[in-house]
Amino acid sequence: MPTTNTFSSYGTVTKTFHWLTALLIFTVLPLGWIANDLAHEIYDPAIPTTEADIARAALLFSIHKTVGVTVFFVALARILWAVSQTKPGLLNAENKPETFAAETVHWMLYAALVLVPLTGWVHHAAAEGFAPILWPFGQDLPFVPKSVFLAEVTAGLHWLFIWVLAGSLALHIAGALKHHVIDKDSTLRRMLPGQSDAPQPPQQHHSLVPAFAALMVWCAILVGGWSIGVFSDHSTPATDTTELTEVQSDWQVQEGSLSITISQLGSPVTGSFADWTAAIAFEDPPEPGLAGSADVTIAITSLSLGTVTDQAMGADFFNSAQFPTAQFKAELFKTDAGYEARGTLTIRDKSVDMVLPFTLALQDDTAVMSGQLELNRMDFDVGTSQPTEESLGFTVIVSIDLTAKRAE
Repeated sequence: MPTTNTFSSYGTVTKTFHWLTALLIFTVLPLGWIANDLAHEIYDPAIPTTEADIARAALLFSIHKTVGVTVFFVALARILWAVSQTKPGLLNAENKPETFAAETVHWMLYAALVLVPLTGWVHHAAAEGFAPILWPFGQDLPFVPKSVFLAEVTAGLHWLFIWVLAGSLALHIAGALKHHVIDKDSTLRRMLPGQSDAPQPPQQHHSLVPAFAALMVWCAILVGGWSIGVFSDHSTPATDTTELTEVQSDWQVQEGSLSITISQLGSPVTGSFADWTAAIAFEDPPEPGLAGSADVTIAITSLSLGTVTDQAMGADFFNSAQFPTAQFKAELFKTDAGYEARGTLTIRDKSVDMVLPFTLALQDDTAVMSGQLELNRMDFDVGTSQPTEESLGFTVIVSIDLTAKRAE
């Protein structure tokens, strides 16, 4: 049997690509479906989650992503091979509407085989943490930044394109069965292993009109996706937030960020609080000693932590419904090495003494401060259902940067 195509038959390479692609697709789709259902349960704060649940979902997602990347490369190789080969003639070329529909679906399918895994891969590279691709080449992509917005948009595109792939695949299979069962021709048998008994197709010209039609369908799908909000930014927390009122302070914060970094399945995930206040009293002493005080209040529900934001609000984690704020009350000290905030951090109903070392640059009435400390989530009963570091690390890194001006 020849390895290359002829006008009347497919070669072994084309057949291998066809059935390998089919095997991969019928593996990756159910894996993604099952993993996605598990993820929804994990992210639902109302459903108790164990480390075994997270480990199972992560493994399924990792396999799904790995097979998806394989689909991407196989699809590219298949398309490049198809472009270099003779295209076998259609056995029902005289039925113009049917051949037009079949070739349009074929173009739709080729595009979906590339776009579905590509959007999934970009989403993976733009997101932080959770379920790595099982290969030694890293988890990032060139020119793809870590971005919650980009991750959200590509997740929406991935979802939309999966439906296009599923629909195109269903039409492709239905067409093949129609040829085999109703028309009783050799269209399907030409793609089966072994020598085909297909007759010589009539001479015909393959038009690019179906490719243009497929492009128009893709444009309509993108417009439809936009109209239903697939490309909207859902990266901000959906939960009701506790808005903090402005506080009186000797130093007014002009700009700043308060963020946390957790370790999920060995990968760092960083999130930030959008709403927090700081009442600061400070006078820089000439010698080491007491320099002032700080009272920082944080709206827990203003946290954005990627895909696990809702889960973080749940009763087993921050329990934001019962404890909507956290507070750090401290005295500020100048030391021989720099500065420290020594006080008590309260999260949920737990208060723990903390020391936050920070740097401080003073220029006239403007202060630029930066500090970082490490917490143990178990000290605050956060994530007690995950008592080991198998899926969620104990250490939480808190980082604060701010610029403040002395109040007039």
